[in-house]
Amino acid sequence: MIVGILKEIKSEENRVCMTPAGVEVLKQNGHTVLVEQDAGQGSGFSDQAFISAGATIISSPEGIYAEADMVMHVKEPQPSEYEMIRPGQIVFTYLHLAADQRQTEALINRRSVNIAYETIQKDDGSLPLLTPMSEVAGRMAIQEGAKYLEMAQGGSGVLLGGIPGVDPGTVMVIGGGVVGVNAAKMACGLGAKVYILDMNLDRLRYLSDVMPANCIPLMSSPETIRHLSTKADVVVGAVLIPGTKAPKLITKDMLKTMKPGSVIVDVAIDQGGCFETSKATTHGNPIYTVDKVIHYCVANMPGGVARTSTLGLTNATLPYVVQIANKGWEQAMLENQEIRRGANVIDGHITYEGVAQAFDMPYTPIDTLLNK
Repeated sequence: MIVGILKEIKSEENRVCMTPAGVEVLKQNGHTVLVEQDAGQGSGFSDQAFISAGATIISSPEGIYAEADMVMHVKEPQPSEYEMIRPGQIVFTYLHLAADQRQTEALINRRSVNIAYETIQKDDGSLPLLTPMSEVAGRMAIQEGAKYLEMAQGGSGVLLGGIPGVDPGTVMVIGGGVVGVNAAKMACGLGAKVYILDMNLDRLRYLSDVMPANCIPLMSSPETIRHLSTKADVVVGAVLIPGTKAPKLITKDMLKTMKPGSVIVDVAIDQGGCFETSKATTHGNPIYTVDKVIHYCVANMPGGVARTSTLGLTNATLPYVVQIANKGWEQAMLENQEIRRGANVIDGHITYEGVAQAFDMPYTPIDTLLNK
């Protein structure tokens, strides 16, 4: 198979979807790898490093799309790329379609095979290709929250860890999954008072066992969120329902009761955000303020630490890339339920139920297409 590695073109996105080490593994499996010129530059991987690993450098995205059987990105295809996608071509990347009707309709019209990193799912419910980026985003959420609490950034002037004789800051993390746990770990490490909320009692028992004493796991409810939002210096929205829009957990009315100069970090912004006042921002212009509450809603947070993120992403995606390349997408899906769950739009059909529901569009189970 010819695999194409594209340069990211979304604003301030410095990651690349595969390292030279990943290219070498694909070459060992007998595949041809095309890498767009300067694709790895933002992550510290030169064209020469990719060439040494066996890749061929292509000067333009048009050249990649024209030749590759499977194209890979980190972020979703941008509007300028839609017309380049060929019928039957495999597009393997983060798609987040439930929050993007324009992209969904474009991929339907292109009749391509679109497999989303974020909906590949193990039998235990874990999301192996979302996990490394969730780990990065969770840890970054506290870094950014702490920074924007500084008065020079418009914050309230609270040091999250406090000092001897002075109360530490309070952090509320909504969601006890990978993002939430990593955010809570970072906040606890700084010395903050941390509340982590989840709706799964077994998860809360686990968190109670493993988290440090300054982390308090609580059952999530609208009342609990309303109450804690009035105390919190930083609120991290870390709720994910795979493949569907995030629920709105902090409302406009709640915002009015929060501390002036507090910070909310919406890690779920790729899925529409879990705060009612959230709108996507960029690394270059990361924040805005509503009712004196600072909103940090950067849609590609891991892109800010591109080197770490690229290495972590390749570690996770490479085994799936090799399976798809070795077997073809249909056989790979027939043999691997995890890859099958990644099918979002196949040959003009929406094959992920959450995406179909988001736009009230027809849903076709992937098994229907595979069993033709």
